Amino acid sequence: MEARSLSTATPGATLLEDRDTCSPTPGSGVGSTPESAGFLPGREPPYSVFTVLVVTLLVLLIAATFLWNLLVLVTILRVRAFHRVPHNLVASTAVSDVLVAALVMPLSLMKELSAGRRWQLGRSLCHVWICFDVLCCTASIWNVAAIALDRYWTITRHLQYTLPTRRRASGLMIALTWALSALIALAPPLFGWGEVYDPGLQRCQVSQEPSYTVFSTCGAFYLPLGVVLFVYWKIYKAAKFRFGRRRRAVLPLPATAEVKEAPHEAEMVFTARCQAAVTFQANGDSWREQKEKRAAMMVGLLIGVFVLCWIPFFVTELISPLCACSLPPIWKSIFLWLGYSNSFFNPLIYTAFNKNYNDAFKSLFTRHR
Repeated sequence: MEARSLSTATPGATLLEDRDTCSPTPGSGVGSTPESAGFLPGREPPYSVFTVLVVTLLVLLIAATFLWNLLVLVTILRVRAFHRVPHNLVASTAVSDVLVAALVMPLSLMKELSAGRRWQLGRSLCHVWICFDVLCCTASIWNVAAIALDRYWTITRHLQYTLPTRRRASGLMIALTWALSALIALAPPLFGWGEVYDPGLQRCQVSQEPSYTVFSTCGAFYLPLGVVLFVYWKIYKAAKFRFGRRRRAVLPLPATAEVKEAPHEAEMVFTARCQAAVTFQANGDSWREQKEKRAAMMVGLLIGVFVLCWIPFFVTELISPLCACSLPPIWKSIFLWLGYSNSFFNPLIYTAFNKNYNDAFKSLFTRHR
């Protein structure tokens, strides 16, 4: 989401620093004079080396976010085994993150490059950009909450949370995610809830109406933050309880080799007929525990990265309009792009803990060689 006060920054304090000693002229670079555009001796270039490095890093972030999420979508579409729950939740997250990389981040970078962060693309494109900014970022955040809920129900209610139930629940969560995101994004233009474009100052920003600030930040971040923190706390408690129960069940047992002799013989007889089924049954507890442990680690890492990426931006976004205070523009830009980077980390996390994705990626690249 675009920070509300980014466009009020002075040219000398932007992420991509402007040269306030040079006035722009037609046909020259941003914030440069004809002499500096020609790099005359004794004159500084229009952009410093640090600025070029930052722009290069942001361009690479945009490209990597787009390509990685696109790869996840292509894999889900091409591999038939992925056409089921919970991969539709992963696909919904990848769609929102692809849109962030394709429609939101490039225009935000263009605004960072302009002198004083002025919006020079007109009112209509400003409204479209702000709507997609709020829509896609909010959908990405709520999709993380939906994945966390799905993993929580899978771990704690694996008997009741059957495949048909998961299909219905995931479909409902995806519909609610995009509906709520659309409501938050379209509220200002539909209900006149503040203005996003100022033609005099060439300012394009999310509505600064205090009531909308509270509504949008709570609906887009603080509510899903409460959901994911509650979910992870419940997953931690369930895992701790299950581990303690397993220790109590195993430690007091005496030597029971003689008691288990008959079941072992029956198992060996059945092994001759169906070794795969017996192996699954014999190792069922450890297999499920390993799966639940990976799921808990994935949810924990997903939530941790989500909080670290977005909480600085949304804390600033909520406090600044209410207390009439403002951070330096450089920090607002850092917080904004840190939030955008969450769309890059999401696919890395939920594919790193799934061996099926790694195998699918390898087979996908192997076919095209």
